[in-house]
Amino acid sequence: MGDAPPVLGSRLMHSHAGGETGCCMDTTPPDWIPDAAKLIYPGWVQRKAVTLCKRDQKRGASGNVQEYRLAIHAAVVASEGRDHWTGEWLHWHLIGTYDNREAAGGKGEHKKQYAMLPTIDHRSNIPAPDVVICAWRTNDAKHDMSPEELLEFCQAVLQHSPNWLPSPPRDIDV
Repeated sequence: MGDAPPVLGSRLMHSHAGGETGCCMDTTPPDWIPDAAKLIYPGWVQRKAVTLCKRDQKRGASGNVQEYRLAIHAAVVASEGRDHWTGEWLHWHLIGTYDNREAAGGKGEHKKQYAMLPTIDHRSNIPAPDVVICAWRTNDAKHDMSPEELLEFCQAVLQHSPNWLPSPPRDIDV
């Protein structure tokens, strides 16, 4: 009888070169991630998992780093490289390149360069390893909004936009 397939959030099985099956946490980068970023990806996932887990534990969560690591990797794979909230293609070559010291000097222009940097966002306001992948710009705008609050906000912006968008140019009769 064959082994059952791996379950999301569980320890995943893989075959070693010798053919034997072992237990590990498989966070192999998806094929669509640029080659240079594939080298950075495992450490990026680990650092993000540690950071989110610690932050969520301070907010009452009980998840561990491995659960966060697997949830982040699953969200990356599910994203197919795109922002969960906008569908925009993310700049995966930027992972692991952001430098807080450099950002402090660059202000707004520096932030714009990293607008499409992939980030991890909680799907809701519950401190748990339930995450999606989105652009830094999207995450910054969404902040702590629930998906429903985000939609309400976006609808309000769209409804109000005719009041603040510049008027289209008029044809001038000469």
